[in-house]
Amino acid sequence: MDIVIFAIILVVAVVATWFAATAYRKNIAEAKIGKAEDKAKDIIDDALKTAEDKKREIVIAAKEEALRTKNEIDKEVKDRRNEIQRMEKRVLAREENLDKKSDAIEKRESQISVKENEIAKKKAEIDELSSKRLQELERISGLTSEQAKEYLLKTVEDEVKHETAVMIKELESRAKEEADKKAKDYVVSAIQKCAADVVSESTISLVQLPNDEMKGRIIGREGRNIRTLETMTGVDLIIDDTPEAVILSCFDPIRREVARIALEKLIVDGRIHPARIEEMVEKAKKEVETMIREEGESAALECGVHGLHPEIIKLLGRMKFRTSYGQNALKHSVEVSQLCGLIAAEIGEDVKLAKRAGLLHDIGKSVDHEMEGSHVSIGVDICRKYKESAIVINSVASHHGDCEAESLIACIVQAADTISAARPGARRETLETYTTRLSKLEAIANEFSGVDKTFAIQAGREIRVMVVPEQVSDADMVLLARDISKRIEDELEYPGQIKVSLIRESRITDYAK
Repeated sequence: MDIVIFAIILVVAVVATWFAATAYRKNIAEAKIGKAEDKAKDIIDDALKTAEDKKREIVIAAKEEALRTKNEIDKEVKDRRNEIQRMEKRVLAREENLDKKSDAIEKRESQISVKENEIAKKKAEIDELSSKRLQELERISGLTSEQAKEYLLKTVEDEVKHETAVMIKELESRAKEEADKKAKDYVVSAIQKCAADVVSESTISLVQLPNDEMKGRIIGREGRNIRTLETMTGVDLIIDDTPEAVILSCFDPIRREVARIALEKLIVDGRIHPARIEEMVEKAKKEVETMIREEGESAALECGVHGLHPEIIKLLGRMKFRTSYGQNALKHSVEVSQLCGLIAAEIGEDVKLAKRAGLLHDIGKSVDHEMEGSHVSIGVDICRKYKESAIVINSVASHHGDCEAESLIACIVQAADTISAARPGARRETLETYTTRLSKLEAIANEFSGVDKTFAIQAGREIRVMVVPEQVSDADMVLLARDISKRIEDELEYPGQIKVSLIRESRITDYAK
């Protein structure tokens, strides 16, 4: 019983303690909530107060910005109004000036109109007087104005033609008398000092074989060796009944030289098959390139010309394998260079520059078969590309008369080129080309009126023209000779020069009684 009571008391005590604790916690929580509410209220009041302050500051700032903007706009409007007023004043002043100018122009136009009327009246009077004078002249002379004009022009033309022919003849005679002696001395002296070989080039090469059995090895099985060699070099191999020899035929001397060297190497080596042929051809090409460079350097050294561009040296070397009418182009250029130096020394010109121009005058021939254009135009482009002097470029451009010579050195190059090309044995032509040139030479002269007969003599170096005495006078012969020479220069290609001689028969008959 006591235990039960004790348990009840204990339970009641626990419950009472719990209620007391709960009431205490509730009081504490209510106290905290009250403090929090007070604090939140204080924060809200502070925030509202700060917001009001910020709002007041923003409004004040906005009002100040608006006031400043208004002041700026007012100032800008005032400035623009002042500018517009100035422009209006300027426009008004300009309009006043225009009105004054317009009045002056109208006044001047009226004066001009009056003067034009006066001029028109005077012109009509002059035309009327001129017409009357012309009618009176026609009545007195018995000729119309067209007839009189034609007669006058014909008379003047005949007089001028006669005087021109006489003047040309006198000037040419005087110039020849003064220049012939010195020119002959200079040229003869230069030719005597220049010794040149007389060698003609050909378009074939002959390769000697150790025996006739080698021909079969060169041809190869089913012709594969000879086909490979011809394909690699571009040269035709002619294997015929000629004992112990093979002929290489090609118009390109460089290819022919490559084929000759390659074939000689193959013959010495003894191993002839397509792969070996290709190898030997490549070696031969390198040897020829080296030979080209060495020949160019040798030519420049022989002429005493220094400072040439390496590419020009190579182009000079290629000229060793280029011919013109059978004359080797490199030997011709060296010969022209030496002649230029000798002539320049005789007349007191720059010897080094003359030699340089003479050596390079035909440089275009080294590549004229690979590029479009004449060797003259190609040579000019090459010299310009490698920064040669203006005198050298003009000498190259004018050495065949394609343009005017601008220096004495250019004239020296023309003379030396003609001497080298025209000397006996320097060049050769085929019979067909020779006869065709002679026929064209005579045909050109026969086309002119007043020509009776023509004769090409001295291997085409001279043409003699017989004229009809009744149609061509002595004065007309001078002009006719110049016209024929000009046509020959324009239509024919020839080495050296061609002399044009006109012959007119003068027959006087008298009777003794």
